[in-house]
Amino acid sequence: MTRGEKVEGAKMPHKYILSLSCADRPGLVAAVTALLAKLGGNILESQQYNDLDEHRFFMRIGFECTTDIEALRADFSVLATAMGMGWQMRDSAVKQKVVLLVSKIDHCLSDLLYRLRIGELNMHVVAIISNHPEAALNLALNEGIPYHYLPVSKDTKLQQEAQIMALIEQSGAELVVLARYMQILSNDMARSLSGRCINIHHSFL
Repeated sequence: MTRGEKVEGAKMPHKYILSLSCADRPGLVAAVTALLAKLGGNILESQQYNDLDEHRFFMRIGFECTTDIEALRADFSVLATAMGMGWQMRDSAVKQKVVLLVSKIDHCLSDLLYRLRIGELNMHVVAIISNHPEAALNLALNEGIPYHYLPVSKDTKLQQEAQIMALIEQSGAELVVLARYMQILSNDMARSLSGRCINIHHSFL
């Protein structure tokens, strides 16, 4: 067999993303990486973070493996349960469903849509939600993404947030991105979006 020739019947590896968090303790990295190695996984990238104030450990690993993702999840769940981990594992080839929240100034949104258009972001934007009408934004790169105008005032904030959450759940979104969404989220909404919401604007409201 020459170099680079494929072995007939050999399974091609899939790329997966594993993310987890749990109470910090010795041996977490060793336990996770040892299990992935045992399952035939080859780690391509790894990042970890320790929250010293809350004594929490966070880890994200990109790896490739020929094993089916459901089998990987079943095996990893045993370790995760034993160590009290919150975790998820996904196939990196499957685009995540994303909802974008934006207010009137649209430079963050425009940047995301441009990166999406050129293939730099591997995601499926299922909705854009704004507290301003579509005409107030420059959405030249929108390309048919559903746009939802949900105005908000001090008196209607909770009702508007309920509408946002309903749209998020109906769309099946796995991630919500605040792309310069200039509203302070209520405690209830923040709790509902815990672990699946990021703010990409420098002003943390």
